Amino acid sequence: MSHRLESNRREFLKACVAGAVLLGSAEKTSGVPLSISTNEKSKVAIARDSLLRGKGTSVDSARLLKVLDRCIQTIYDSDSPQQAWKRAVRPGEVVGLKVNGLAGRGISTNVVLVEVICDRLREAGIPAKNIIVWDRLDSDLESAGFRVTSKADQVRFIGNDTVGYEDDLSIYGSVGSLLAKTLTQVCDAVINLPVLKDHSIAGVSMALKNFLGAIHNPNKYHINVGDPYIADVNMLPPIRQKVRLHICDATTAQYEGGPSYMPQWTWQENGLLMSRDPVALDYVGWKIIERKRAEKGMKSLKEMKREPNYIATAADSQHRIGTNDPARIDQVEV
Repeated sequence: MSHRLESNRREFLKACVAGAVLLGSAEKTSGVPLSISTNEKSKVAIARDSLLRGKGTSVDSARLLKVLDRCIQTIYDSDSPQQAWKRAVRPGEVVGLKVNGLAGRGISTNVVLVEVICDRLREAGIPAKNIIVWDRLDSDLESAGFRVTSKADQVRFIGNDTVGYEDDLSIYGSVGSLLAKTLTQVCDAVINLPVLKDHSIAGVSMALKNFLGAIHNPNKYHINVGDPYIADVNMLPPIRQKVRLHICDATTAQYEGGPSYMPQWTWQENGLLMSRDPVALDYVGWKIIERKRAEKGMKSLKEMKREPNYIATAADSQHRIGTNDPARIDQVEV
């Protein structure tokens, strides 16, 4: 390990302590229940704006904020976005935004989306110093357009390679992994910000798969189209206990060739998907991708032998992370 990397790690953790950020106890987390009731419907909100980019190529922040507001008010059945965010997070908490920066600017979590979420979090009583934007690598964050920084009085952008991983394995089912300290020691609540995209091995990469970016060995969990490994990773207690909300970036989406950016297979969906249930969100997002593949004359993921069966595994009686039953998903277009 380089001296600079170790110095950055020490400075980041020191800043967290100085800002009273390392609250870190599972007892202080709440939000998503540990299992989905058999009588409960999971709501997935979908909002789009055909004018999201106007006449240009960049996403308009004001229009994206309105899309975000429509989604979160629907999810929390609130009269205002401010009221909804106050139901998602609480003052005094450290909120982590788990982005996906693997594919660079082309098909990663949009910088503008992170900016408008940070604005709403501050309005909900979360100061900038208590917002952490994180992913596996500093280089992934930078390639996606974020500036890596750990200044104590600002929103922090930092990779697991700087902060590090726990020394002891977290184990569930078929997985054994070291969890990122940003997740285990820094964040009290996590908002998951995946991207609506195809994955050439795991079928799709959305809410559930995004947490392979919270472990040290994601390369081990892609065999058998990620089943049951992706579901098992999401059973690890810090993920189950701390993740409050899933906001899938569908401003630009990809239906083939992922996780790398392949512009010939992307399209401008100009929207967001949001849910408190990652399984329901992934099921809905998967069907959107399948419809686009069919529209483009492509075979289904099942025909390509990469149907994302880990979504069904995440819903089974051993996991109960959410539901993949269309009859129990309340899909709301707003």
